[in-house]
Amino acid sequence: MATTISSCFIEFSWQQQKFYFLALRQNHYTQSIVINTTVSQSDRCQHINELFNQTIVQSHLLFRIKFYQTICQSNKISCFYDDIYLCLCQMHKHQRVSNCLEFNHNMTFDCLGQSVCQNGAQCFQDSGTCPQRSMCICPSCYYGRLCQFSTSGFSVSLDAILGYHIQPNIKLTEQTLIVQMSILTMNMILIGGLVNGYLTLITFKTKVIRNVGCGIYLLASSINTLVTTIIVGLKFWILILAQSNFITNKIFLLIQCYSIDFLVRCCLNIDQWLAACVAIERAMTTIKGTSFNKKKSQTTAKFMLIIIVLCVIGTNIHDCFSRRLINEENYEDETRLWCIVSYSTHVRIYNSVMNIFHFLTPFICHLLATIILLTKKSHFHSLTRASISYRTIFLRNIREHRHLLLAPFVLILLALPRLIISFLSKCIKSGSDSWLFLFGYTISLIPPMITFIIFILPSKFYRRQFYMIFIRYRKNIQRYFHGIFFSLSIRISNTVRPL
Repeated sequence: MATTISSCFIEFSWQQQKFYFLALRQNHYTQSIVINTTVSQSDRCQHINELFNQTIVQSHLLFRIKFYQTICQSNKISCFYDDIYLCLCQMHKHQRVSNCLEFNHNMTFDCLGQSVCQNGAQCFQDSGTCPQRSMCICPSCYYGRLCQFSTSGFSVSLDAILGYHIQPNIKLTEQTLIVQMSILTMNMILIGGLVNGYLTLITFKTKVIRNVGCGIYLLASSINTLVTTIIVGLKFWILILAQSNFITNKIFLLIQCYSIDFLVRCCLNIDQWLAACVAIERAMTTIKGTSFNKKKSQTTAKFMLIIIVLCVIGTNIHDCFSRRLINEENYEDETRLWCIVSYSTHVRIYNSVMNIFHFLTPFICHLLATIILLTKKSHFHSLTRASISYRTIFLRNIREHRHLLLAPFVLILLALPRLIISFLSKCIKSGSDSWLFLFGYTISLIPPMITFIIFILPSKFYRRQFYMIFIRYRKNIQRYFHGIFFSLSIRISNTVRPL
C-alpha cells in the first residue's frame, strides 16, 4: 500500500499479477480520522500499456513522461502507473493534471529486515523514516498479533472461531453480530440439552428399564447428555468472559484450557458409541430370543461402559497434551489469553484418523446392528406365517420399526457438517468463514441433546414408562403445593380470630 498526503492506494495480488486501486482521496488532509469507503472497478489504476500505443510505451522515460499530463485530460480515470511511478489524476487550477510519485512495485514488506511476523506474514510500519509501531498482515489460516496462531487442523475450537470477534471490555448487547447470534444459539442448545437430559434421566433410571443392558446404556447416555451440556456451557461462557476481560485468572484459564475442550470431545464420542451399543444390544436380544440372559446383559453393559470411556479417553488424550495458554499483547495495550492447540505432523495425522474412527465406526455398527435386528425378526415371523412372503414381512418390519433405521442416519447427518467443513475448508481463512465453522460446531452438539426424541418418543414401552413417571411427578407436585396451601390456610385461621 502506498500513501500520499491526500490519497490512499490499495494493492491487490491475483494470479501473480498486481492491481492498484485508489481507495481514498482527501482534498484536505485530516489526521486520526476513521473513514469507511468502498472500492469499485472504476477506481482501478490502469497501466500505461492500456493507455498508450507501444511506440510511446517503449520509448525513453524522459520522452514518455511528457504525455502523462494528457492521460488525465483525455480520460476519466483516477490513477495510472508504470514500472517506476504511480500517478494520481487531480484538479489543479481548473484542469486535470497528473501527480506522480516514485513507487517500488517489488518492495518487500519485512519492516526493513526487522520483521517479527511469523508464518510468512507481511510487516508494515507506521513510518518509513522513524517508525514507532509495526503491524502484521496474516496470510490465510493464521491469526494473532504476530500471525503466530493457526486455524488449520481437523477440529477447530470455539477459541479460533469466536475469539477475535469478541470485543474486550464491551457489553454483550454491543458485541458483534456473530457473537450475539452464538449467545442466542448456545443458550437454546443448553436449555434443550438440560431438559432432554433430565427427561431421559428420570425415564431410564427406573428399575424395569435397567433390567437389561440396553437400559444401562441409555441411562449412561442421559447422564452423558447432562455432563456434555454443562461442559459446553462452561466452555462457551468462559470464552466470552475471558476474551471480554471479565475473567483474568491464569491458573483457572490454564486448567480449563487443558480440560474442557478435551472433555467435550470425549463426551461427543462417548455418546456416539453408546447409541451404537443400544443398537447392538437390541440386535442381540432379537437373535437370542428366549435364551437371552438379562443378568449377563447387565454385567456386559457395565463392562462395556468402562471399556468405552477408557478407549475414548485414551485415543483423545493427545489433544489435552497439545494445548497451551498463550498471553498475547495487542496494539491497544490490551492483553488476551488464548487456549491454543497445535499438533505435530504425525500427531495431526493420528488426530484425523481417530476422529474418522470415532465418527464412522459407531455409525457402521449402529446401522449393521439395526439391519441384523430387522432381518432376524423378519425371519422369525416368516417361520410362523408361511403364507406371507419374507420380502413382505421384511418391508412391514421396516415400516413398523423405521425409527430404528432413522436414528443412525439422523445422528450421522448431524455430526457430518463438522467433518465436511473441517476437511474441505481446512482452516478459517477470513471472518466470514467463522459463520460456517460456527454452524458446524453447533450442529455437532445436537446429537446428545435429542436422546429423548430418538429413543423415548418412538418406543411404546419407553413412552409408557415416561408417561407413568410424569403422572407420578405431577401428583407429587400437586400434593406438595396442596400441603403448602393447607398449612398457610391453618396459619391464617389461627392468626385471624373473631373479636
